[in-house]
Amino acid sequence: MLLLVTLMLALGVAGAGFIRILFHHRRSQTFERNARQAPKRIFIQPAFPQRPATWLAIRSATPEAVQAALGVDRSMPCSWPEGMAGEHEFFISPRVNGWVIVTGLALPEPGDDVDGCFLFLTALSRKLGHVQFFHAEKFSSHHAWARLDDGCVTRAYAWAGETVWNQGAKTMPEIELGLKCFPYGDNFATNEISEMNFKKVAALAARWSLDPAVLRHADGIAGQSSRFY
Repeated sequence: MLLLVTLMLALGVAGAGFIRILFHHRRSQTFERNARQAPKRIFIQPAFPQRPATWLAIRSATPEAVQAALGVDRSMPCSWPEGMAGEHEFFISPRVNGWVIVTGLALPEPGDDVDGCFLFLTALSRKLGHVQFFHAEKFSSHHAWARLDDGCVTRAYAWAGETVWNQGAKTMPEIELGLKCFPYGDNFATNEISEMNFKKVAALAARWSLDPAVLRHADGIAGQSSRFY
């Protein structure tokens, strides 16, 4: 009698375990079936554009030619936007629609030294041909843009609390975008006008060449220069 009771208990435990296994198996099948039938999630990058405060756009040059012209001899592979946010002297993008974008801590700011900015850009343009420069500093709304060909400035404007650089005739995109450019010594510009210009620098870059915000995880070169300056 005791043996019969023990046998029945063993069968009950085994049966309960089998039922538990069957239940988990069916629940797993149901989960997998629902997962296959559910619409796939599409992960989209944030719409807020990422662009540096200062950058160059260089036409008809390879990243290697830009690297040589800047004297970047200590380099490493780096991707965008990590290169933009890093502590590198220069970040050089791959060619995108015929343009190479350069950013980094070593790029000059007209408000700090406009003569140094001029010398940097003309020297680089003599080596690479067509070079464009853009600057839009959010905190102060200081802004600048310039175009150079073979070392000659064809158009440049820079505002750093006052006009520090105004050279060449306004281009049609500047006129169409309503950018306000003031002569030297003219302090008429208000903070509102300065901020309006600042907000349109990226739009001008898109018209002249390329807005760097279009770059998405591009593999480029980051490094330091020991020869350019």
